[in-house]
Amino acid sequence: MSEIVKTRRDGAVLEITFDRPKANAIGQPSSRELGEVFAAFRDDPALRVAIFTGGGDKFFSAGWDLNEAADAGGSGYVADYGVGGVYGFSELEGLNKPVICAVNGYAIGAGFEILLSADFVIAAENAQCWLPETTLGVLPDVGSFVLPKMLPKVVANEVLYGGKTLEPADLLRWGLANQVVPKGGAMEAARDLARRILRSALSRSRPPRRPCVWPKRTPCAKAMPRCGRAAFRPSSA
Repeated sequence: MSEIVKTRRDGAVLEITFDRPKANAIGQPSSRELGEVFAAFRDDPALRVAIFTGGGDKFFSAGWDLNEAADAGGSGYVADYGVGGVYGFSELEGLNKPVICAVNGYAIGAGFEILLSADFVIAAENAQCWLPETTLGVLPDVGSFVLPKMLPKVVANEVLYGGKTLEPADLLRWGLANQVVPKGGAMEAARDLARRILRSALSRSRPPRRPCVWPKRTPCAKAMPRCGRAAFRPSSA
């Protein structure tokens, strides 16, 4: 793997670290590389759980690489982000193994949205999640469809329309995280959770469809209209 996507095997667990200083922003090349890693994880019968985290202790991921998006113009949003979609696993077909996100810091924009595709989330006490698109008058493409299904309507609206930042206690309260741990402890807590998952009969049986997971890993084109990142258009009424 490259210096940006780092992997470590620990028995049946694959640890994947996305380390792209300064803020672990996702771009097309790194997303395609993550897709290759997650596809290999999916296809390896010896691997049963993946842990995904960001490098450093400040950012889990700052979301899109805005410089790359600016260079690509409007075509950037329909570009090739790899076999698994953005971050490698959000749209990876046939991925029936659990993915744990160990959130070690800020999860911003797409970096927040990718947590909504994970099966388990461990958040450090310095983690914060928000969608900056809302303050720019831009519709968050994934969050707009997924958050209202996962949060009470009024809470989702405050995040989407009011730009609310979710603190670790909020993530725990609203069911977006399994556990909040001290700063620097997300990976160890994720490893402990992975060991517990490995002890379960369900993880050994490799079911064709994981329980309690609605279709979050189907391609975005099938899950939502081709609206792109359309600007909010306030009613003139």
